[in-house]
Amino acid sequence: MNKKTLALLIISILILLDQASKIYIKLTMYMGEHFFYLGDWASIHFVENEGMAFGLSFGGGIGKILLTTFRIVVVSFIAYYIFHQIKQNKANSFFIICLSIIFAGAIGNIIDSIFYGVIFNESTPMQIATIFPEQGYAPLLKGKVVDMFYFPLYQGNLPEWVPIFGGKAVDFFPYIFNLADAYITVGVALLLIFQKKILH
Repeated sequence: MNKKTLALLIISILILLDQASKIYIKLTMYMGEHFFYLGDWASIHFVENEGMAFGLSFGGGIGKILLTTFRIVVVSFIAYYIFHQIKQNKANSFFIICLSIIFAGAIGNIIDSIFYGVIFNESTPMQIATIFPEQGYAPLLKGKVVDMFYFPLYQGNLPEWVPIFGGKAVDFFPYIFNLADAYITVGVALLLIFQKKILH
């Protein structure tokens, strides 16, 4: 399999998985609804955010449009860079795989931001959204990103002997995220961990 086909295959599969998971959650769960898997530790918890990773927000109104536009520009650059590397045959397959994973993650969340406000109505604690309503909940570029994976690594009180923070309640990694966020994180981590392999 050549590098171009490999990149397109990875990107297509990862985007499909990301969007399928988000659409399923959007069409079957109320806002804030959750259920546990892996005991009472990990859960699916449906929330939406304004477009940043791990449930973070970046203002509203013009801030949302600027964020989405910025992400489109960045993704366009990544796409150009990937296929330039393939065309020039300058990068090994592992580097192309990492970039493709990151690209798929960025595209996954951009799709939400651009289209979800138009193709869905509002999700609320009392209403499960429907697809293709007469009127969506937001115009183009102002859709919210669907997040659902929640598994805090530690919840509880720190031991008293811990300096400064001893005895205080902590919630380590309280973020709720989606597959697209995970793709970006994994892709960047692989680049950092295997940078020597990539550069050879």
